[in-house]
Amino acid sequence: MVLEALRDAAPEDCIVTSGVGQHQMWASQYWTFRHPYTWINSGGLGTMGFSVPAAIGAKVGRPDRMVWAVDGDGCFQMTAQELVTAAAERIPVKIAILNNAYLGMVRQWQEMFYEERYSEVYLSPDLPDYVKWAEAMGCVAFRVEHPDDIAPTIEKANAIDDRPVVIEFRTDSAEKVFPMVPAGKTNSEVKVPPFQRVRPVHPTRRRPEARSVTTPCRSWSRTGLACWPGGQPVLPPGLQHLFPGGGPPPTTSASAA
Repeated sequence: MVLEALRDAAPEDCIVTSGVGQHQMWASQYWTFRHPYTWINSGGLGTMGFSVPAAIGAKVGRPDRMVWAVDGDGCFQMTAQELVTAAAERIPVKIAILNNAYLGMVRQWQEMFYEERYSEVYLSPDLPDYVKWAEAMGCVAFRVEHPDDIAPTIEKANAIDDRPVVIEFRTDSAEKVFPMVPAGKTNSEVKVPPFQRVRPVHPTRRRPEARSVTTPCRSWSRTGLACWPGGQPVLPPGLQHLFPGGGPPPTTSASAA
């Protein structure tokens, strides 16, 4: 929901940077990139803290573009001090912190593959106070705790163009990123949300109309996936422009990409 609102309120050529973790995956899934060099992140290098300094550099290089840094609370704590430079030099970057009070990607792995044996992943939702911290560094800061406040707050942030802006979004700590491939596994063993898993059919019973794991039935606000009438899958927004007809052809095989 947050990333959709950020995407819809930003110009098409907005430059987006990210740190590392769940927010990085969600940004790549939900944002629609139609211009080259508008998606900047460290990829698989795992550079936590990359987002803020990368956003500053992007804004200096392209002062005519809007620049949003999508960050997690863990990543933000690593390089937030760079906002002092941004404020002192009047570099108007915009920072969106998805604060779920955890190192979310590590927490997800520990929950799914290590029997919920959580270790060193919990971060307080209230410490530090991101609004006061950002203001102390010379930024304008907002906190969003209710869905109704998402769009109006983003609109306020987009209107500020003379100093850095930080928005802290309080998010659900239990939310997970899918699909994902476990360590040491192949793509045929990809993990998907429970509602996408194919239920086994008894061999003596007639198999109902095939349903692909690529054909979800949830709203965009939850997972970024949806169903067309008739069971046809809808691609994420960043890929829909590749299909002028509005979406991919129907799929009935779990192996269809």
